[in-house]
Amino acid sequence: MGEKEEQDFRQIVEVVKNKASLKQKIYRNTLAGFLQFKENSKNVVENLVKEAANFDDGVSIVYQEKGVFEYQLKIGGDIILFHMHTNVFEFDKSHALWKTAYLKEDSSRSYCGIINIYNFLADSLKYNRYDDSGYLIGRIFINKDNHFFVEGKRQLNFIHNDFTSQTVNEQDVLNIIQQAILYSMDFDLFTPPYRHVQEISVGQLLNEASGMRLKTGKRVGFKFSFEG
Repeated sequence: MGEKEEQDFRQIVEVVKNKASLKQKIYRNTLAGFLQFKENSKNVVENLVKEAANFDDGVSIVYQEKGVFEYQLKIGGDIILFHMHTNVFEFDKSHALWKTAYLKEDSSRSYCGIINIYNFLADSLKYNRYDDSGYLIGRIFINKDNHFFVEGKRQLNFIHNDFTSQTVNEQDVLNIIQQAILYSMDFDLFTPPYRHVQEISVGQLLNEASGMRLKTGKRVGFKFSFEG
């Protein structure tokens, strides 16, 4: 191996050491956090089922595994879906967190795994209404130090935003789950504007055995607070 080749090889070793190893650590932290979400979600559902039996045993409350990186909570007419992305991401250089001492001291802290939380109508999945809309209501970022913060709707966007000092723990995980459920159930289905549904094609009428294929979603113009 020549001098140039040796330099290139040492550079590769450094990249593996500083980047690949870093991302594996973040992946493991995120997966461990996701497993905490799973276990706490199971407990929430079990307790809800017990409580619901006291006032209405007809309400559907179900926890369902959808694979290693995804699970669903079905509560009445809502599906709250938790999904862990298997890749690691870095904050865009324009992100406000780059102004914090926490990232300025160590830029590798800007790499995070992500757990996304979506809200769907249960009937959208039950009846395979492919044109229906689901909504991202929150996402959890976890880094190499096991620090985390949440971007999301309402309380999800305000309670868990101290990336500098917050670490993943059972109390915070439980709170995020409960806030996601509360927001989803309070995020009601609105009648779409008349102009959006005044026309229907013959194909839409004939090709959907269970009913007309009309796009259904809870809101039009749904945005995170940080999206303006």
